[in-house]
Amino acid sequence: MKTGITGKKVSIIGAGNVGAILAQRILEHDLADVVLVDIVAGMSRGKAYDLQDASLIMGYEKYIEGTSDYSRVKDSNIVVITAGFPRQPGMSREDLARKNGVIVKDVSLKIKEFAPNSIVIVVTNPLDIMCYLAYKVLGFDRRRIMGMAGILDSARCSNLVAEELDIMRTEVDSVIIGSHDDNMVPLFRHSKAQGRPLNVVFDEAKQGEIMEKTKKRGTEIVSLLKSGSAFFAPSAACFLMIKAILRNEHLMSCASVYIDGEYGLQDICIGAPVLFGENGIDKIVELELTSDELEKLQKAAASLKDSIRKLEI
Repeated sequence: MKTGITGKKVSIIGAGNVGAILAQRILEHDLADVVLVDIVAGMSRGKAYDLQDASLIMGYEKYIEGTSDYSRVKDSNIVVITAGFPRQPGMSREDLARKNGVIVKDVSLKIKEFAPNSIVIVVTNPLDIMCYLAYKVLGFDRRRIMGMAGILDSARCSNLVAEELDIMRTEVDSVIIGSHDDNMVPLFRHSKAQGRPLNVVFDEAKQGEIMEKTKKRGTEIVSLLKSGSAFFAPSAACFLMIKAILRNEHLMSCASVYIDGEYGLQDICIGAPVLFGENGIDKIVELELTSDELEKLQKAAASLKDSIRKLEI
């Protein structure tokens, strides 16, 4: 009888909603064994036991354990950082950055100690700022550090486009780069609905309307939940990244990555199209941008750099 980790291993730091549902998705697809780490040992162990009990019902064989011991992330192929405070109604991104920056810095130091060869995916918000902080603390090759944002933002946009056109969601492919906030940059020329570019499908007014709804989607969910933020879609987006990496799928999508010259930007983590593979980020893809799109991307980068300077961690 299998009682421990024997194959691919994903460690998830933070056993809250995103971390627990991500663990469930990984197990139910028999993708990897999972270590669920949380400073509240009872939470991680309890959820791990619950997922173990579900294995026979759902038909998966991968192993999961819950712990507060960071040394258990040793030999992980991928480590996911979901730990942190969720955004509350009325909380500014600067407040959130200060609180979660302390956590992400501490977690990154532990990953560096116990899993120095892992690929790291950051989910904690403010996403791009936390990804940059993790990159600086870890000191890993930039291909092995990324943030989950672009897939989520693009999915939200695609969902709204599908609703507007009354078509299947799978018939829409949106591309959104930039920061995971109000400065996200839609690339409607590179986005399609039923094979047609969205800048042809919609006039500028409708494009603007859809993007405003996309930008506000996360805040709307926070206001409706009252306590906490989205977790089903973020965990799904993170799962897609993990699957593409572990199965070397060469998936092209968007993620927050460290930029060193691409798009004329330097020393910043920001959303860009990438190719996912077994090494993490195989390639940062430079799409052709209009002068307006490039200006918006530069604005997003400048705003992020300003927030990072204020972080002082």
